[in-house]
Amino acid sequence: MRLSALVLLFSLITSFSSAQGQVISGAVTNQAGLPLEGVNITLKGQNKGTATDSEGRFTLSLSNVDSIIIVFSFVGYVSAEKEVTQTETNLNIVLIESTELLDEIKVTGNRDETVGPSVTKLDPKSAELLPTPFREFNKILVTLPGVVSNNELSSTYSVRGGNFDENLVYVNDIPIYRPFLVTNGQQEGLSFINSDLVSSVEFSAGGWQAKYGDKLASVLNVKYKTPEKFAGSISGSLLGGSIHFEGATNNERLNYTVGARHKSSRYLLNTLETNGQYLPKFTDYQSYINFNVGKKEDKNRTTIGLLTAYARNRYEVTPESRETEFGNFNQSLRLYVAFVGKELLEYDTYQGGIKLNHRINKTWRTQLITSVVKATEREYTEVEGGYRLCDVDKNLSSSTFNDCVFTRGIGTNYDYGRNSLEAEIVNAENRNVIFLDNATVEFGLGYSRQLIEDQLQEYDFTDSADYVTQINAVQANNRIESNQYTAFVQSTVSLSKSITTTFGVRGNYWDLNEQFLISPRWQISIKPDFSRKVTFSGAVGIYQQPPFFRELRNFDGVLNTKLKAQQSLHIIGGVNYGLTWWGRPFILTSEVYYKKIKNVVPYEVDNVKVRYYANNDAEAYAAGFDMRISGEFIEGAESWFSLGVLNVREDVEGDGKGYIRRPSDQRLNVAVFFQDHIPNNPDIRVNLNFLYGSGLPFGAPGNFQRRNSFNGDAYTRIDMGFSRLFHLKSIFNNDETLLTISAEILNLFGSDNAISYTWIADVNNNQYAVPNSLSARFLNIRARVRL
Repeated sequence: MRLSALVLLFSLITSFSSAQGQVISGAVTNQAGLPLEGVNITLKGQNKGTATDSEGRFTLSLSNVDSIIIVFSFVGYVSAEKEVTQTETNLNIVLIESTELLDEIKVTGNRDETVGPSVTKLDPKSAELLPTPFREFNKILVTLPGVVSNNELSSTYSVRGGNFDENLVYVNDIPIYRPFLVTNGQQEGLSFINSDLVSSVEFSAGGWQAKYGDKLASVLNVKYKTPEKFAGSISGSLLGGSIHFEGATNNERLNYTVGARHKSSRYLLNTLETNGQYLPKFTDYQSYINFNVGKKEDKNRTTIGLLTAYARNRYEVTPESRETEFGNFNQSLRLYVAFVGKELLEYDTYQGGIKLNHRINKTWRTQLITSVVKATEREYTEVEGGYRLCDVDKNLSSSTFNDCVFTRGIGTNYDYGRNSLEAEIVNAENRNVIFLDNATVEFGLGYSRQLIEDQLQEYDFTDSADYVTQINAVQANNRIESNQYTAFVQSTVSLSKSITTTFGVRGNYWDLNEQFLISPRWQISIKPDFSRKVTFSGAVGIYQQPPFFRELRNFDGVLNTKLKAQQSLHIIGGVNYGLTWWGRPFILTSEVYYKKIKNVVPYEVDNVKVRYYANNDAEAYAAGFDMRISGEFIEGAESWFSLGVLNVREDVEGDGKGYIRRPSDQRLNVAVFFQDHIPNNPDIRVNLNFLYGSGLPFGAPGNFQRRNSFNGDAYTRIDMGFSRLFHLKSIFNNDETLLTISAEILNLFGSDNAISYTWIADVNNNQYAVPNSLSARFLNIRARVRL
């Protein structure tokens, strides 16, 4: 019965679309040939129009008239008009940027403005300009309101009270996965996204459409390039390097972009408190190849995109000693540890995907997307540390100033681990888009198969005051083999010239826990007639996250295969306001949000590792306010300031404590990305990245009753980069080659930020939280050549 109804529905849709008058289709690109998404396309003098999709393509149905004028407009570009007659059915429009500077530091207006509820578009060049240790693409996200990362060594981030496992990532609509076993930021390789290959970025902090998957916190949707001419880049620094090439064949039937990166964090890791021999080696390779298999006269009708990626991550450290001083002036404590042993971690991840695009007719486009992920991870740890905890004399007039005067505790810690994991994940999905008059209908079906095998063997203990306390011991062999089925349908309708709304519903069934989920979602955008500078937006929806492997495994390594999906209700309201200062455009974005979460799985965070209790025995909520202002504070250089205020709490059943802070409850976040250059000479510029986050909650390990009862220190960091651009003659084409020399001062003020805490007990069994600090001040030199 349901199948018959669906067939009837789509028959009516296609019949309706074929009954329209003249249909105009085409694509909109910039001067570099890159597609522009979100270009407004309207009929001059009429209340009718559409917008380009992620590939810059559009379809517009017209009434039978002799001729009509179509207007193409996009922020940061000069509007274009095209008179169309009945004989024309295909248009290819090139928009010219309204502001042009030198290629390396070009600013394309306010292309990163929020274009929907909690949706932000970013210029990928921002990731190149941001001063960070490893040019991690994800670090540009942390400058947005509501996005938090308190670890410069990690590419992980949390969004509006969520954790690291609650974020969706897509590259050309292909889902991306991060390693499973990584526990510390210094063990991580590069984030998957290679900024050299990116053409467009769209990020949603909540309230996203039904066509995207089933997570609780955010969606990052990245498009890789389909270039039309040869280009490339080579960069190197004290912390790694990269190389990439892109181009197309003479007949433009094949486009390619290929990149390789290497990360060598050895010099930066030597600034950590733990001294030792660090041997980190992180390398990855990626490519995206696009084949045009359509006929010459209709070359964009059928295309095949191939994404391949391989990441080889090796982390080896032989720790030698550590000295940490903490406390305050009245009570200063010092922990000294001498180590023996070593830690060896190996992570290999293969990811690949094929995306087939086909235009069935002038109004119907379909996609078939398949992807495979294979991960092999090994962890070998055997480290013993002998420690001494003492009081430090801070009396300036004392003969023992800055010496240990009283020993509070002495003993040894022993850590042992032999862990391995094998994972194979296969995904297949069909997506369809039907363009109607003033409406777009999208629907799709998906299938995923997961095979994960896990072996855990780890234990650690403390030998102190003549007795041994076993802290942790886990031994488990786990295997899951499961199938997941998904479906979605949604419609975007222009109710008027001022109002656009999207309503959709998403379904999900997982045969492991036998749970069927229905998630309705709705978004609206209103641009009132009384002021074209103001846009109101809102979203309401249900977001449900079926548990993945990490959520299923409890602290003892046992899988709870009956664990149900966490469910979150998103309610979001926002306002965008266009400003003009100093004759230049600015955008002020503000949003309030509330998330009510049920079937919550409590967890704890240790560095970048999330450890779950694997029970649906809590409920939670997150409420907050985000604000961001962006524009050219310095002419020709885009900057922005972000502010986030958050309150996220949970109530665990049976603990008798009511609502307490969640591990991600960071009340205040401030981020600044600022650019400046010498007046009348944009070849010399300064870039600044400032982050501030109030303290996160934490508690003593193994004490569930007092979890998250302490407040950690605030995270403060400033990175500053100075760069000089040189123009050189190209040896490949008539374009010039650009050489950029940069000097970056990372952690400019040497802030002593803590990522986690080590708990040490004295002879009276009093526990002390010893902060584990991140990297110190570091000078990095970087050179980059763009061909």
